[in-house]
Parts: sequence; structure tokens; C-alpha cells
Amino acid sequence: MDYFREEMETMPRDELDALIDERIRYTVKYAADNSLFYQKWFRKNNIKPADIREHEDLRELPIISGKAVREHQPPSASEFEFKSIDWNEVFTIHETSGTSGTPKSFFLTWEDWNRYAEKYSRSFVSQNFGVGDRVVVCASYGMNVGANTMTLAAQKIGMTIIPTGKCTFPVRIMRHYQPTGIVGSVFKLIRLARRMKKEGLDPHDSSIKRLVAGGESFAEESRAYVEKLWGVPVYNTYGSTEGTMCGECQEKVGLHVPEDMVHLDVYNPQMEDFVVEGECGRIVLTTLLPPGAKSGNLLLNYDTEDTTVVVSRDKCPCGRTHLRILNPEREAETVWVSGSPFNRVDIEKGVFQPENMDYLTGEYEAFLYGDESEVTLRVSMECHDTPDRNLELVQENFLKSFLEYKPALSEAHQDGLFNINFNFTEPEGLEFYKIRGRPKRLVDRR
Repeated sequence: MDYFREEMETMPRDELDALIDERIRYTVKYAADNSLFYQKWFRKNNIKPADIREHEDLRELPIISGKAVREHQPPSASEFEFKSIDWNEVFTIHETSGTSGTPKSFFLTWEDWNRYAEKYSRSFVSQNFGVGDRVVVCASYGMNVGANTMTLAAQKIGMTIIPTGKCTFPVRIMRHYQPTGIVGSVFKLIRLARRMKKEGLDPHDSSIKRLVAGGESFAEESRAYVEKLWGVPVYNTYGSTEGTMCGECQEKVGLHVPEDMVHLDVYNPQMEDFVVEGECGRIVLTTLLPPGAKSGNLLLNYDTEDTTVVVSRDKCPCGRTHLRILNPEREAETVWVSGSPFNRVDIEKGVFQPENMDYLTGEYEAFLYGDESEVTLRVSMECHDTPDRNLELVQENFLKSFLEYKPALSEAHQDGLFNINFNFTEPEGLEFYKIRGRPKRLVDRR
């Protein structure tokens, strides 16, 4: 088993915890000395930075939201108060997508970039990428950091990057450059496989040895479908401009969190408390800096609004000791019906039931309608252009999968308070094909 930084990735838990505490102390002091926001935040909350000594102390601090970041930058404030470096030391400026309001601004030093790149380097190596691999990156090169971080990581481990930025690149790229890997979302990889088949190149006969699915959460069933389409393993990564970059190793038993560079806790906003291990909650992250380091942006107890579960802090079969989490899901893609939540990934799981995929392309969208007394979920699925489609089987499979572990929703469905209607379309018949940008798969229209 190869490692990018073996000593750090396999550090015994007691030593790793001591390292984390040391970096928390330094990071908190750095924030107090260099960030206008944190200087005000410590005073407002009567926090003495020197009292924050170890990772348990972070749980006593208030949670910081994305809204707080927006409120302490232009146009809401006169300065970028989270910036923690002089302007002449900023290497690049980045923004989040801004899907929930004004984009959040982030300022990265070259040190920040190297730390970000190391996180991806560890993931790539754990997925058996290395010298000689040629990887197509189907992520946009722009104000977000993902594609550029992967490109910098590739340089560190001797990989070649083919920076297409999109998965709509010509199939000749596959034939001429013989890439060994592709990074892209599940749906990009599905569409590319279909396009290759139409142009006479079976994905199974291509040069691809492994795939990395990133950019959005996905159901295990959709991952299995992609693996079947391509005939290679698909690994999971999770990243954000804020710095949460986690990757699944070859064992596929959770995503490894680089605990020496980012501290992760799991929080329940409804109960306003941190959850016990094994329970689902929102990811709360804290940047960790090694003593003497600088950073353009710091986050302490930052609510990512993504949910996960800590799988284990025990040593992974791969030998890595850093904690592992389940594939995170976007809180913005979770809705509540009859007092019970479900996520867009739950819809996807129902669509990608194995027996369904003889008839479906995998493309789908779902809409919620109704009021407090009665709610309807309308699920639209795109079908292959073939006459012999067993759509009743698709509906049965979906309902069984979707309602299996949701007793409150199942009861509401039986009582007629939660209706599930199905709509099947020809290729490119879904609504999102008419709208520019990333498809929104679950839309609440109540």
C-alpha cells in the first residue's frame, strides 16, 4: 500500500491527537492575531484564545455559519474580515458558487495551495494513482478551487493532467491520449460512457483503470451502475473551497479526513449540540495550521451545511489512522415531509435500483407539491428509447427502496397524506434540459 506522506497518514491515534491539539492552539492564536472577524468574535463571546487548548475545547465555542462569512465581507461590510493575511501576500482569490446568496470570498496564499494540494495528493495515492497516470479533470477551472487543486496535486505525485474542464470533450481525447483515470460527477461519467459507445469505443475497452466521482453526493446504487458501465472501480472524494477535502481509499470503507490539516466535528442544529459518534449531523470544520504557518483564510467551528456520519476512528485496513466519514450529503438537498427528512440521494437510490437500469438512463428530477395536509412527490425519470419498457417494475422498485427505512413517510404514504407520482420521459424530456447550469434534482415547490 502506497502513501503520499506515510508518517502522517499512519500516525498512531494518541500522537495524532497531540498533534491536532498543538495545531489548534497555534491556529486559534493566529486567528486572534490576524483576523478582524475573530478578534471581534472572541471579544463578543468572552472567549480567551489562550483557553482553547485541545480539540474538545472547540465544542464549547459558538458555531460560525456561511451567513456570518457573507455578513463580514463587502457589500455587507467595508472589509473582508475573515481575511487573515496582508493583501500583498494573497496568491489567489476564490468564491463559492453563491447558490444560496452572495458568494463567500476566500483568500489563498501559496502555503494554503500546497496544503490543499496535499489533501488531494493523499486521496489520489490512496486510490492507486501515481507516476505515469494520465487523468482527465472534468471540473471547471475558475473561482472554485477543485480543478486547480487536483492539478497541483498531480504535479506532486507525478501524474499527468488533461484539463478538459468538462466531460463533453471529444472522444478522440480518449483514443489519442489514453487517459488512465477521469475525475467527474456520476452523471458526467454516465453521459461520457454513452457518448463513447455511440462513437464506437466501449468504455470497457478504453484505457481507463479507475474513476473518481466528486462534485456532488451520490447513491451507492449509482456508483455501482457507473462501475458496471466502465468496468473499473469508482472512488469517492468530497471537497469544498472552505477546505474540507476528504477521499476514499481502495478499501471503500469511508472517506479519510486529513485530521492534521482540518478538524471535523458533527453537529445537530436542532438540538444545538454535537452528536455522539455514529449519529448523523452537520459537518463542522476547523482549519488547522502547523506552528509558524500562515493562511489567507481561517475557519473555526464552521458549519458547512453538509451532513455526514463518522464511520470510525480505528485504523483502516489500508493502514491509515485518520478518521473516516460517510459520503456527505448537502443539507440544501434535504426536505421534510410528515416530520421526516429525505435527501436527493434517497431519490437517486430509488432510481438506480439495478433492475431499473435496463429501462432508465439514470437521469431524473423530482418535485414536491402540496401543503401541510397533503404532499405529492412527482418523480420524473428519463427512459432509453426502446419500446419494451417495464415501467410498473421501475415504480415498484423505486417505492420499495425509497420507503424501506422511512417508517413515518411509509405510513403517510399509506394514509394518502404523502403521494408519490411517476412521470417517464423520452431522452432529453426532463425539465432541467431546458435550463442552463447544474441540474437541480430535487425541487421543493410547496
